[in-house]
Amino acid sequence: MRAAAKEEQATGRGKGARLKIGEVSKQSGVGIEALRFYERSGLLGRPVRTESGYRMYDEEVLERLSFIKQAQVLGFSLNEIKQIINEKRAGQSPCADVREIVRTRLQELDERMREMRCYRKELAKALNEWDEIGDREGHVCGLIEGTHIEHRMSKKKNIGTRSK
Repeated sequence: MRAAAKEEQATGRGKGARLKIGEVSKQSGVGIEALRFYERSGLLGRPVRTESGYRMYDEEVLERLSFIKQAQVLGFSLNEIKQIINEKRAGQSPCADVREIVRTRLQELDERMREMRCYRKELAKALNEWDEIGDREGHVCGLIEGTHIEHRMSKKKNIGTRSK
């Protein structure tokens, strides 16, 4: 391709408008460093570059960024989003995997909420006992030092860290 034609295509003066990274950032609300990270991570395709090295994105990148943001709102990790995008790029529907991820996430949330209700009861019981005791001497605070509550949630993996 001739250099002038390549520059024309990259800058959008020909068919199919192109956007510089700053324009994409402004229109999408996604920071420039995040855009570069998404590109390196494979969430976005590689943009064409002008002869002077500027990234020039198709306007379709705005739809992809909107998808990424919506998926994040729904609790999908970037790795999960990448998996979904890659399935679509391969010509497969990712919807079955999306449902399975959400099904698993709901089970994890139900378990975590059960644990949180249990922990809340234990903590409320401890507070009631502390209110009866008042102050208790100890190395720092005898109330804390004399309480034996095991916080089970700290031993579990965080929700959303699942990877495939």
